[in-house]
Amino acid sequence: MMEREVILAATLTLITLVVIIIIFFVIFQSKKNQFILARIEAEKRLADELAKSKMEIREQGLKNVSWELYDHVGQLLSIAKLQLSMLQPRLSEEDSQYVEEVNNLIGASLKEIRLLSKTLSPEALGAAGLIKSINVELQRFNRLKFLDANMTIIGEETSLEQEEEIILFRILQEFFLYVVKQSGASKLQVTLSYHADSLLIDAYHNGTRGVPGTSSLDNMQRRASLIGATYDLETSPNRGVHLSLGYTFKKTAHA
Repeated sequence: MMEREVILAATLTLITLVVIIIIFFVIFQSKKNQFILARIEAEKRLADELAKSKMEIREQGLKNVSWELYDHVGQLLSIAKLQLSMLQPRLSEEDSQYVEEVNNLIGASLKEIRLLSKTLSPEALGAAGLIKSINVELQRFNRLKFLDANMTIIGEETSLEQEEEIILFRILQEFFLYVVKQSGASKLQVTLSYHADSLLIDAYHNGTRGVPGTSSLDNMQRRASLIGATYDLETSPNRGVHLSLGYTFKKTAHA
């Protein structure tokens, strides 16, 4: 009898120890998983913060360039234009005509600098909105005869948060820069399609020199991921390149 009780007690003790070990193992694994998830989340937050910081540094750099163009270079050109205007009455008719042409060139340069400073400044973008800012870029391409640039708006415009508009615009600017400088394109078409809960942007050029370099692609993809936008770049031999961006409105922005 005593022997059975001892065996039973030992068995119960062993079972209890096994259960305790299993419980501790489950708790340990749960804590370990929580730690791993917390570390992954922390790394993701750090990566997002670094990307955001780099973006802010770039935006500040663009803002500084904008100020320099408008306040310093623009002021110098304005003074030069004024001095030429004062000099013109003292010149012969032939020289006066030449100075007038130079004066007109300086005036045109001033307009270009003002437009460029607006496209570089985040504050100007926030005031003008996405559509007008894109239109300023396209009008400049047409005016300088870089290529034939057009924009189509489908649906009713919905305002986005300023940060989202800036990022979408910067993605398009990166694409435009490649189109003008390297693609060999003669046409650029931008289409903004506004839907009930989203905005789809399609930018197409008919250039045949491939797609932007790795650095530009990384910049565009990273910026799209910052605001949760979908990003797709498609190229076909001799058929140009399509950039597609999809942005789902936030409830506060869409309300």
